[in-house]
Amino acid sequence: MRNTSFAGFHCSLAQSLEVMGDWWSPLILRDLYLGLDRFDQLVTDLGISRNLLTNRLETMMDGGLIARTPYQDNPVRYRYTLSEAGRELLPILMALTAWGDRWVTPDGGPPIQFTHTTCGHRTTPTVACSECGEPLDIEHVTPTPGPGGRTAPGTALIATVMH
Repeated sequence: MRNTSFAGFHCSLAQSLEVMGDWWSPLILRDLYLGLDRFDQLVTDLGISRNLLTNRLETMMDGGLIARTPYQDNPVRYRYTLSEAGRELLPILMALTAWGDRWVTPDGGPPIQFTHTTCGHRTTPTVACSECGEPLDIEHVTPTPGPGGRTAPGTALIATVMH
């Protein structure tokens, strides 16, 4: 269970983390992307307790990341799917996976590889500029205040350090 809520933070990153919930959420999203869409499949693959998984799925549904539809009536059982917001989050999780492959690779090498079906090549997911397509790094990106910027929890000092 989480100890901290970021609901009161005036920060898009904090709000994203609030919807994500905890460390289990990215793994649940990954499993849904990989086709494990039933409750028992998620319990088995992740080794997560049923109560904790129930809580995570409810939080992710409330946050708009996933949806559920019944596939059985008696007893009612559900299949979970990624919503549009959940699907948009997957490339970010792929880039985080690529970072893990580079810096904290499990024994034996990367456990999953990605193939870009458009070109047919294996790919290392990156975060790129939406305008020119170049990979982003901190040396070539300058943060500036946005239209919603204000002094508030989570952003109280940001305006004073951004040039």
